[in-house]
Amino acid sequence: MIFMKRRFVLIVVGFLAVINGLLVLRLFTVHAAENDPDSGYAQIAVFAKAIQLLRQDYVDGDKTSYHDLVYAAMKGMLASLDPHSQFMEPDDFRDMQDDTRSRFNGLGIEVSTKNGVLTVVTPMEDTPAAKAGILAGDQILKINGTPTEKLELQQAVNLLRGKPEQKATLTILRPSSKEVKDYVLERAEVKVQSVKNAHLIDKELTGAFKVGYVRVVQFNEPTAEELAKTLDELQKQGMQALVLDLRNNPGGLLNSAVDVCAQFLPPNTIVVSTQGRAASQERDYPTSSTAKERPRFPLAVLVNEGSASGAEIVSGALKDLKRAILVGETTFGKGSVQNVLQLPDGSALRFTTAKYYTPGKQVIHGNGVTPNIAVPMTAEQEHALFLSRNSDTKIGDEKTQVRSRDPQMLRAIDALKGVMTYAQENSPKNEAKK
Repeated sequence: MIFMKRRFVLIVVGFLAVINGLLVLRLFTVHAAENDPDSGYAQIAVFAKAIQLLRQDYVDGDKTSYHDLVYAAMKGMLASLDPHSQFMEPDDFRDMQDDTRSRFNGLGIEVSTKNGVLTVVTPMEDTPAAKAGILAGDQILKINGTPTEKLELQQAVNLLRGKPEQKATLTILRPSSKEVKDYVLERAEVKVQSVKNAHLIDKELTGAFKVGYVRVVQFNEPTAEELAKTLDELQKQGMQALVLDLRNNPGGLLNSAVDVCAQFLPPNTIVVSTQGRAASQERDYPTSSTAKERPRFPLAVLVNEGSASGAEIVSGALKDLKRAILVGETTFGKGSVQNVLQLPDGSALRFTTAKYYTPGKQVIHGNGVTPNIAVPMTAEQEHALFLSRNSDTKIGDEKTQVRSRDPQMLRAIDALKGVMTYAQENSPKNEAKK
């Protein structure tokens, strides 16, 4: 009997302690809300109450698991910040990791939100989108009949993804022509080769000079190493100058972009910096102290509206540091830093923490990088160039392609020839002859 009384007393005391704790929490929450409208405790209490009410009274009980409600809340929370912040479910996070390793399933379209519209940053080469003729700057109005205007970016990306051989219909508006057209594409498994088409340009275009050409499609884990090997081979062939093509390069890994800059700049050269709200986000990114130094051969970089993120870091650095001549069109203007933090259940938060600045302290985001030599291309010229890149056209036909389809390439070659001619005429040997 004494044992039962003691147990009863303990239960009562315990119950009173819980009630007292809840009252204290309630009083603390009310007090916090009165003194700080943005109190974390007060707002979390509101959020918890909302979940409680939904689980208790929402008509479809199968939609109100804690998992579904919390995931939906986090998606909305990240989407409300900016177009590049997102909550990734475990499958989405694994897909992102695959992308950085140069493999993915889908249509081959890099997309972003520009002026509130789902926009093609670039169609990746050798993918269904590129072969169909979709161009950078095209606006995606519908995906399989679903309007994109109210979709979050990740929702749109998920609709674009899919298993190989599955078909998708995209309704595209091309701003340059105001044409609206449906494209029926078949998804494929794609492995992106990030460094492509390296060669010495046809002598009929370069004259007495040996000008190399290489295209960097995107910045992934192996990109810098692949580019280094490519440049070694071109130098063995006697390359005197280089055209680096970053057109329609959607970016990729920051470290890869910095390592690519190291192929053209001295060790310990700052190529980009970040500035954010927190002091920890203020950081300079220099080239490696052990980077191999190459001869300072003349360099021209091709850019266009489809050059984004990492491509803008590279082009902005080479321009500001007077290492290259930029030829083409102003770049996309996607220059913000996203941190990706994995959560305990395998999902992840991707959120913007800073913006990129070129060595000349120019902000990339929203502005892009402007070329030294502006050379616009029509939609027809871009389409023809894209088709040639995704065909089996031989390098031997290059002079015809460049002269008829690629005014940007032609202008870059002319600029390099001018630089080398001037350097020859003003060399010490020629000065001695005078």
